[in-house]
Parts: sequence; structure tokens; C-alpha cells
Amino acid sequence: MTWSGPPPGHGGWGWGAGTPGLPFAGIPPEFVDAIQHLVSDEPEPRAPEVRFNHIGERERFTLRSFIRPHAAALTLAVVLVAAETTAAFVGPRLTGYAIDRGVLAGNLQVLLVVAALYLASIGVHGVVNFGRISWTGRLGQRLMQELRVRVFSQLQRLSLDFYTREKAGRLMTRMTSDIEALQQLFTEGFVNLSVQAIGLVVMIAFMATMNVPLTLVLLLGMGPVMVALTLWFRGASERTFGAVRDRIADVLADLQESLSGVRIIAMHNRQRHNIVRHRNVVGEHFDANMAAARVQAIYGPGSEVVGVAAQALVLFVGGSMVFEGSLAVGELVAFVLYVPLFFNPIQQLVQLHNTYQQGRAAVEKLRSVFDRAPSVPESPSAYELPATQGAIRLDGVTFAYDDGAIVLRDLDLEIEAGETLALVGRTGAGKSTIAKLITRLYDPIEGRVTIDGHDLRQVSFRSLRRQIGVVPQEPFLFAGTIRDNIAFARADASDEQVLEACRAVGIQELVDRLPHGIESLCHERGVTLSSGERQLIALARAFLAQPRVLMLDEATSSLDLKTEAMVERALDALLGGRTALLIAHRLSTAMRADRIAVIEGQHIVEIGSHDELLARRGVYAQMYDTWVRHGSDPVAEEASAAG
Repeated sequence: MTWSGPPPGHGGWGWGAGTPGLPFAGIPPEFVDAIQHLVSDEPEPRAPEVRFNHIGERERFTLRSFIRPHAAALTLAVVLVAAETTAAFVGPRLTGYAIDRGVLAGNLQVLLVVAALYLASIGVHGVVNFGRISWTGRLGQRLMQELRVRVFSQLQRLSLDFYTREKAGRLMTRMTSDIEALQQLFTEGFVNLSVQAIGLVVMIAFMATMNVPLTLVLLLGMGPVMVALTLWFRGASERTFGAVRDRIADVLADLQESLSGVRIIAMHNRQRHNIVRHRNVVGEHFDANMAAARVQAIYGPGSEVVGVAAQALVLFVGGSMVFEGSLAVGELVAFVLYVPLFFNPIQQLVQLHNTYQQGRAAVEKLRSVFDRAPSVPESPSAYELPATQGAIRLDGVTFAYDDGAIVLRDLDLEIEAGETLALVGRTGAGKSTIAKLITRLYDPIEGRVTIDGHDLRQVSFRSLRRQIGVVPQEPFLFAGTIRDNIAFARADASDEQVLEACRAVGIQELVDRLPHGIESLCHERGVTLSSGERQLIALARAFLAQPRVLMLDEATSSLDLKTEAMVERALDALLGGRTALLIAHRLSTAMRADRIAVIEGQHIVEIGSHDELLARRGVYAQMYDTWVRHGSDPVAEEASAAG
């Protein structure tokens, strides 16, 4: 393995070294050699197989199907556990033999041999224990790596409507606490279960070979009490740990929402209110944990009392048998030593039940994710969409979101290749919905959407979206460099191509004043950039992709008039020969389109050029008159922008 991080002082780590006013977060030069030496002996990680597609099929997730490919590795782990357990529990039997055949018989040679065997068993136990921990640890981590990739791949293939229903915080618990619960089940639960189960069988076998009546006294005398206590604990723990899992999901969901909306919270002075709400959510999690702790507090001491009582019972009955001559002193000592070892596996098995319950709850939650199929599936026979001219057609399209309210009804729309069409209308009229249907984020309930006559349901997602560029109203920037964000859809783009896109949208000046140019860091969501700068970077991202169809969802709404005019001039040059769909509230943007479509009442009520729609004196003319009365004079805007 080789160190693949950036060179010391490079801005690609943390805050970015060399950025004025920000702390250094690069790799200190004196640490580079040490890190390289540390990772040089590490084996290359095995990359898990990634199964990814958009086909509308559900993946059945069960523990059995998940671990079946690793059956051989698990079998070896069980063998190591059996060897470790046998070596660990041979000690009391050797102790009893040493007392009877060595100490009481005055045979020093037997005592020395038994002591040597005892030391050998300890050595064997240590070696096997090391091998078992190493093997099961690697196996557990390999399973978790595979599971994390599978969950992430499943989340990537699900359609957009899934994320409108699910809270981001709850999805985060699937990738964090639920997978961690399964990790504990694999690395601790299954191994300890094997250790304790095999140990219990080995001890009963050892005791039975020494004295069957005393073994039955132990099993029948204290066994029913322990079983009753265990059954109570099992039922109580299922209820309490189920509540704990639900409450931690609520805590993470509330935390994620508060972090995402921290600016709005600050602007509306809601910090105290949010603290109180989060305190209540955390309080419910605390109450659930306290209930689980009370159950454990009852079972732990209770099982210890049963264990001590069992020792007393064995000592009394076994002592009587020693007086009668039916049991040797060494055998009694071995029995007394085995009693705590006998109850310890039972206690551990019940405690492992908690780990099992957490793991089972995690499996159920992960199964709910894997059981989802994409609501907008890719056809198994989907073909590659050839290079298009960009002619778009919506035929009899009816669409509704999950709430069932019809947004578009029997809508027909045709956009010619190379044409720029603007969609205008009131908020919620369905403008952005049309863009989502053309990019196939959703499918219509009725009707179809085509590009150059190709039904979008029949073409592959990759070939479709490779030819469509989208600039949303609220651009999303990823943590990384400016270059990474601009080249997001074309990772193989050269620096010159990225810079050309910057010049096209007018952010060359911004890039030039950054300390590392296009390699400067862009923090998560672009929080260090203005809304206009974020929008311009999103425009540059779309420009670099060179799509045949470009969709701008209020792409200039965050820009001042001068910047907007600059971007629109770049758009004029870029859109030549390309099909463009502009979703606009600003009529100054809509006026630049070849045609304007007015959406109202689930239909397109008017369509035509700006001048044609004004001449009709219909809905668009009323919108334009209102816009002018409120001071949005296009002539004045142009003059202001030019100045």
C-alpha cells in the first residue's frame, strides 16, 4: 500500500493550508515518512464487489444470505472457538486430578506433569485466542465493509421520491448506528455465542464424567431458577432495547435537521427553542436507556445470587458425598471451580441476547431499505440514447406526487430542437415538475415523454442524463476543490476546459483571486461563497458537461442585475444550437426565450413569443402588467446592468 494523500502543505486536506485566516491542516513534513512507513506493511484492502443498477427489483436482505458467501471463514472461526474453549476449561479438571493423584497421594511426579500440562493449556489457549481474535476481527471488518458499500449503493439507486419521504437523519442511522450494531453482532455476538455455547457443553461433559449425580443436582436444583430469570430478562430487554433503537434515530434526525438549518435558526433567533426541543428528544432517549439499564441491573445481581447459591448447594451435597466416600476431594474442588464457569456462559448468553436484539432491529431497519425498489426503474432492455438533436415532446402527461394531488393533467408540450422555451406561472403550478419529468427523476402517471422520438422509459439513465444539463434553483456544492465541483459531470476534463467554463460564466475573476485558483477548497455546500458565486459555479458545471439539453430552474434568481446580464450573455453564446428549458419567475429571463409557456390549473394555457402573448392580452399580459407596475421595467434593468 502506498500513501495517496496530497503533498505537505497542499490545500486538499481539512481547511486547506495556505488559505488566509484558516488553520493549517495539511500533512506536516516530519510526519510524511512515518506515515509512509506505517502503511507500507499494510495489506492492500480487498475491494468489495459493487452491484449497482436502476432496474426495479427488490433485494431481499437477511443475515443468512449475507453471511452465506463467507461460510468457510465462519466455519474456521467456530473451529478456533472450540479449540480455545476446550483449552480454557481443562484447568479445573487438571486441578482436581492434581489434588487426588498428586497432593493427596504424595506423588510429586504426577503433580509436576499436571502443572506442566496446565501451563501448556494456558499457552495453547493464548495462541488460539490470538488467532481467533485476528481471524474474526478481519472477517467482521470485511463483512462490514461489504455491507456499507451495499447500503450506500442501494441508497444511490433509489428514486427521488424516497428521499422526500425519509428524513436524512434516519438514513444516517442506517449507515452508522445500525451497521455498528451489526458489527457488534458479528465481531462479538456470534463469536461469544459460540464460545459460551461450546463452553457450556464442554463443562457439562467434564462434570458428567466426574460425577453424574452431582451434575444432576446442579442442573435440576438451580437450573429452573436461572431459566425463569432468563425468560423474564429476555422479554423485558426486547421491549426496552427496541425503544432505545427508535429513540436514537429520533436524536440523529433532529440533530441533522438542526445542523442543516443552522442559518435559518440563527436568523430567526430559534436557538433556545431548538435546545429545548432537542433536550426533550434526548430526554426520551435517556428514559429508554434508563429502562434498559434497570432491567440489566435486576438481572445481573440476580444471576450472581443464583450462582453463589449454586456453589453453596454443590459444596453441601458434594461435601456429604466426600464423607460417604462416593466423591473424591479433588473432584469436589473441580466441581466448585466449574460452578461459576457454568453460570457465567448462561449470563453471557443472556447478555448476548441484548446484542442480538440490537442486531435484529438493525437487520429489520436495513431490510426496509433493501426492500425498496426504484419507483422510476430502468428497463432491463434499456438501450443507449444516441446523440440527440434535443427535440422534446410531452404527450398527454398526467402526474401527481405521493400525496395524490394532480399537478399536471393531460398536458401536451413540444419543444423543437435548438429552441429555448421559458415556463412561467405561479408557485406550485408545475414548472419544476416538467423539468423533473424530462430528466426522468419521475415518471408520469399517464402519457409519455420523448426526446427525438425516444421514449425516456426505454433508454438508459446514463445515456439520457449525459445529454441533459441541469442548474437547480438552489445549487449544491460538494466538499472539495472548485475544480472538483465544476468537473463533477466530466471528471476527465482538463484544467483548460475547466477554466474555459469559468470564463464562459464570468467567474474567472473569482477564481483568479483565490489562493490556489481552481484547486482552492470549496467547503461543504459552498458556505464560504456567496449565493451568486455558488450559482455561477453550478452554471460552469453545466457548461462544461456540454449537454444537448439544458435546464435552468431559476438559475439567475440569486444574481444581481449586472451579474445576471453577464450570465445571460454567456447563455446566449452557449445555447446556440441547444435545446433549453428556462423556469423563470423573472420575466426579464423569460423574455429572452424563443417561446414562453404559461402554466395554470394543471395545463398550459398560453404559449408563444413574448410579443405574441402580450398581443393576446391574456394571462401572460396580466403577469407582465403586474410586473411592470411593481417597478420591474426591463429597459431600466438593462440600463442598470450595462452600467
